[in-house]
Amino acid sequence: MSEPYDVAIRDQSIRLGQFLKLANLVDSGSEAKPVIQDGAVLVNGEVETRRGRQLVLGDVVTLGPQSARVADESADDGLPW
Repeated sequence: MSEPYDVAIRDQSIRLGQFLKLANLVDSGSEAKPVIQDGAVLVNGEVETRRGRQLVLGDVVTLGPQSARVADESADDGLPW
């Protein structure tokens, strides 16, 4: 499993299905549904089968070898622009 990369969100929370697409872990929202239902998605190391699960800052989502962390949009990403 790889080190999670940060994916910034605008609000305080985001639904799991939306986050998978935002983090480019799936290509489309319709692709998110079956992988979640099949138990292939982990949230903070535990299997999550609810597409509408609310994620908050700091949650880590894993699909296969990739992991993404919910981050604050205002956090410094280290880029000069």
